[in-house]
Amino acid sequence: MIRALWTAATGMATQQMNLDVISNNLANINTTGFKKARAEFQDLLYQETKKAGSETASGSQIPVGVEVGMGAKITATKKMFSQGDFKTTDSPYDIVVEGDGFFQLDNNGTNAYSRSGSFTTNREGYLCNPEGLKLVPNVTIPIETSNFQVLPDGSWQARDKNSAVLASGRIELARFVNPAGLKSLGRNLYGVSDSSGTAVTGNPGDTGYGTLTQNAVEMSNVNVVDEMVQMIMGQRAYEINTKAIQTADSILSLVANLKR
Repeated sequence: MIRALWTAATGMATQQMNLDVISNNLANINTTGFKKARAEFQDLLYQETKKAGSETASGSQIPVGVEVGMGAKITATKKMFSQGDFKTTDSPYDIVVEGDGFFQLDNNGTNAYSRSGSFTTNREGYLCNPEGLKLVPNVTIPIETSNFQVLPDGSWQARDKNSAVLASGRIELARFVNPAGLKSLGRNLYGVSDSSGTAVTGNPGDTGYGTLTQNAVEMSNVNVVDEMVQMIMGQRAYEINTKAIQTADSILSLVANLKR
């Protein structure tokens, strides 16, 4: 009975963390470029009291052994990089990546990566995110600019009121062998990890890279209905584990009261 108590306790702890992941997804349902996470589970060690395939005293072989599991744990919170819905805006500095790829941002000398294409200009004319991190390669927009245009292949031009080109360049995207291995830094940013591999940069529209769309932002890819279903399943699993603890406690109580 003591084993049942601890096993059910691991189930409760696992479902609590699962609920934490779901809550974070729901909290960021309106966060631009947010990618939902999914908790992945794994069973724990097994206590083997009879080994499968061992021989009995009569010389026959035991076909099935006796193994009792010790519970469950969460092994990973996997980021799901499926495409989010697009929201049209009136800002020419809002850009969407249609397909694979991340925007590169200068985070104090180290590149950070983001799917959020909600940009603005700072006082020096650099295109940056709401926290002031500059887009890499730098996009500098002169003050005389009256028309800023970004093409699907990442090429951009800043023109004055007479349609004369004041500045131009190209936005690059970064890809990773294992994007799910990126480290979540918060603030809509991701960092490189040993699991993600190094960033491979390229032009939008090249093989494997998405294209860019101006005057739009990518919304969160969280599906409210799916998250609510997962929440209900997690809640019921938590309740069932509490019932297992109560049942084990009741049996222990019966044993303790055998002799009065």
